[in-house]
Amino acid sequence: MSILINKDTRVITQGMTGKVGQFHTFHCRAYANGANCFVAGVNPKKAGENFEGVPVYASVKDAKAATGATVSVIYVPPSGAAAAIDEAVEADLDLVICITEGIPVHDMLKTRYRMQGKKTILIGPNCPGLITPDEIKIGIMPGHIHKKGCIGVVSRSGTLTYEAVGQLSALGMGQSSCVGIGGDPINGMKHVDVMRLFNDDPETDAVIMVGEIGGSDEEDCARWIKANMKKPVVGFIAGVTAPEGKRMGHAGAIISGGQGGADDKLAVMEECGIHITRNPAEMGRVMQRVLKG
Repeated sequence: MSILINKDTRVITQGMTGKVGQFHTFHCRAYANGANCFVAGVNPKKAGENFEGVPVYASVKDAKAATGATVSVIYVPPSGAAAAIDEAVEADLDLVICITEGIPVHDMLKTRYRMQGKKTILIGPNCPGLITPDEIKIGIMPGHIHKKGCIGVVSRSGTLTYEAVGQLSALGMGQSSCVGIGGDPINGMKHVDVMRLFNDDPETDAVIMVGEIGGSDEEDCARWIKANMKKPVVGFIAGVTAPEGKRMGHAGAIISGGQGGADDKLAVMEECGIHITRNPAEMGRVMQRVLKG
């Protein structure tokens, strides 16, 4: 079993005809069942064309009606990416993954407001996407490092998602699903949202949770884990304490009011029973020790 996506998921690519969209759509279609999963692209100026045999439609609604797709992935440039999310939400898709980096914050504020009361789940923006190993990947993560198994991964950092996965696979521990939620201040799914899904997934035995400095999402998730999680969690926080207001990495990685530093987050996580590491090179080995009891 997996969370959010599997080999039967049907995907629309918004921005498929651009250079970035073409590149990643090609590689996603080449991974596992991707040739069957990626069924449509959207570009109102190129409707009727195709890319690698995948038809292009004028709108998300048209693509959904023609193919039955329930998920979209967005590679639209920053100036139009929030509007692309709005279009997918209005088409009543189940899930939207926005890879685009650099979307203006005020655009995302309006989009998140419009999403209230809608069923669509958003992952991102500024995220690497998600993958169910050996079934489907949606996004920009390198598929070859993943291995089918029972460890879930959720991360705000794209590169540390790959690092955690690479360590797990090298130690013989496969993954059930891996979700990169992105590091922007205004985004969709949070750590706790993904953790709930992993907690309910019978084929996920443990989870690696990677956070970043800034905000309080990791602390909120840690407290939920203490109260509800039935499975062990290994945690790491990327970033170091910086002067107030200084940006570190992602747009959301801002320490404000003396809160949101790595040490503060790790302390709360440890208090809540999460098996923390302060060394990103040790995530896999800590998980290995946890599973061995």
